[in-house]
Amino acid sequence: MHSHFRARRDLLALGLASVCGAALADKGATSATPGWPTRPLRIIVGFPPGSSPDLTARTFAEPLSKALGQPVVVENKVGAGGNIGADAVAKARDGHTIGLFINGNLTIARLLNPQVPYDPARDLAPLSLIGVSPLVLAAPASQPGMPAGNDARAFLQAARQAGDRWNYGTPGVGTVGHLGMELLKARTGIAPVHVPYPGYPQVASAMLGGQLQMALLPPALAQAQERAGKLKLIGVTSAGRSALAPHVPSLSEAGVRDFELEIWNAFAAPAAMPAPVRARLATLIGGIARSPEVRSQLFQQGWQAVGSSAEGLARRMQADTATMGRVIREQGIRAE
Repeated sequence: MHSHFRARRDLLALGLASVCGAALADKGATSATPGWPTRPLRIIVGFPPGSSPDLTARTFAEPLSKALGQPVVVENKVGAGGNIGADAVAKARDGHTIGLFINGNLTIARLLNPQVPYDPARDLAPLSLIGVSPLVLAAPASQPGMPAGNDARAFLQAARQAGDRWNYGTPGVGTVGHLGMELLKARTGIAPVHVPYPGYPQVASAMLGGQLQMALLPPALAQAQERAGKLKLIGVTSAGRSALAPHVPSLSEAGVRDFELEIWNAFAAPAAMPAPVRARLATLIGGIARSPEVRSQLFQQGWQAVGSSAEGLARRMQADTATMGRVIREQGIRAE
């Protein structure tokens, strides 16, 4: 009888924690997470200081610290496209470590490379989808053999006619820019050749230098080059127009079907972290992401804020793993 009562009491406490979320958290430990946190919370980022994931993690550090009553420290563990940091989070057992991740770390890491030492689905627990952004199909403003203007239908027709004489660039094998372009090739019948570069800035420079005819770029970078008169923007990869590039039509408006692609970032915890602690963190982080101040900061960083539930992030991970996994299998893509 007593154990049954305790179980009902704990379930009630969890329910109250999920409903009251941030309000309860501001008072310190809740009934669902007694005594936690007892030390600083660590956010591991698998990318260098100043990178987009690093900026997002640091945006959350201060409000999360205030809510928890403990310092929040961002730690950069760089390498392998963020997978070194992801593996460190997956193996953390201190109960006070979470991570800020990009798409690939939480979805197709092991599909690209079976040697990746962690399994996103098994070793990491979703907390909250933070921000999303489409990519922009961009091309040199002027190049021989390329149609004038930025009409997507005319551009794709020219690309089909060019076949493998055109090249496209990405920040590397298996990145969203790479898998997205391979998906676009499958949907439109174009056949440009993939050329990987160290990062998006190098991709943009190669387009300006005439080595590339197209690429999928983040909106902020693409629009900066458009304003300088160096690139033209053909279409965004979201289902409709994006607030991050409102003047650019979506590729779906040009008749590209079954093609929707976004880059995103998200918080996740080690699967070994106690469920009540994860639930509390998910509620807090989602609320912070939806706050007006953080929403504005994320937009300036190039993200449309989401602040989803843990379940919402889990659904996104499953959907993207299925879509990108199909591209990986069909195109025979493997990490270098």
